[in-house]
Amino acid sequence: MEKKMTREEAWELLTAYTKTPALQKHAMAVEAVMAHFAGLDGEDEEVWGVAGLLHDLDYEKFPEEHCRKAEEIMREKGIDEVYIRAMKCHGYGICTDTRPESKMEKVLFTIDELTGLINAVCLMRPSKSVLDLEVKSVKKKFKDKSFAAGVDRETIRSGCEMLGMELDTVIRETIEGMKKRAQEIGLQGNL
Repeated sequence: MEKKMTREEAWELLTAYTKTPALQKHAMAVEAVMAHFAGLDGEDEEVWGVAGLLHDLDYEKFPEEHCRKAEEIMREKGIDEVYIRAMKCHGYGICTDTRPESKMEKVLFTIDELTGLINAVCLMRPSKSVLDLEVKSVKKKFKDKSFAAGVDRETIRSGCEMLGMELDTVIRETIEGMKKRAQEIGLQGNL
């Protein structure tokens, strides 16, 4: 890897393009889950976390050019290819044709939509928290197509296949990752 990016540099770049608190919280949720999965695999948690933090870099300002604009911005700033590829892979089959190959790319592709679903599930619960969330609650809402209808279940399913992991396991570890940053991502709730 040529140029490893620090979390501070990534946050500065993200917030230059992303002002909406909900989108910043989504980026932090994905970052937390990516770092968690990296830890499970003995990988670099900061590298995976930064990839997660930057995945939607262009989404707020350039929704019509999602992923393409981010690539342009990242290249102009001399950001390492590892982050650019990860960002492009998360849009695979949606707005890019860059297929996830590395474990980091596959995890990002899989958990991006899943963090959105889990966030929605948490907000419906009496506790409004991720801290007491169980896999079965997420599974129930996963099956209910009308709940958080914008969440692409197929992407999550095919991501699990790419990873060779069960959906339950991916949900459980995604919840665990989100718990670590519950306060910052607004899912501490009333616990």
